[in-house]
Amino acid sequence: MPRMVDVSGKKVTLRRATASAELRMNPRTLRHIREGSLPKGSVLSVARIAAVQAAKETHRWIPLCHPLPLESVKVEVKLVPPDRVVIRVETVVRARTGVEMEALVASAAAALTVYDMCKAVDRGIVIGPIQLQSKSGGRSGNWKRVSKSR
Repeated sequence: MPRMVDVSGKKVTLRRATASAELRMNPRTLRHIREGSLPKGSVLSVARIAAVQAAKETHRWIPLCHPLPLESVKVEVKLVPPDRVVIRVETVVRARTGVEMEALVASAAAALTVYDMCKAVDRGIVIGPIQLQSKSGGRSGNWKRVSKSR
């Protein structure tokens, strides 16, 4: 039977998580983003706002997630010529449970926002991967994604 995990016995600790999302698109679409020439306006500004809003509302997106009093949400959106947008979100909280889902949901929301704002000129945009990059704090300690060399 599904249930929210009981975290009442855990210590409150500083917890941090970083997640990322990537989008691949037509190089012309990336130029439109850089030039600010898309019909819906500033793609990167709206994506940042979407990420923060989604992080704060993660418990509404993910059914068994605890609501968390986030202390910080940092969003970085980079244009990587010729055809990529890379989003990186860091979330921080002092709580009894981790903040990974908030970072992942924020990254996904920012990526979906970029797609929404660009779909008028490029419906072929591909989103992914969306992935946890690192987490710290809590009983399980620290974890960091190991990059594979190409």
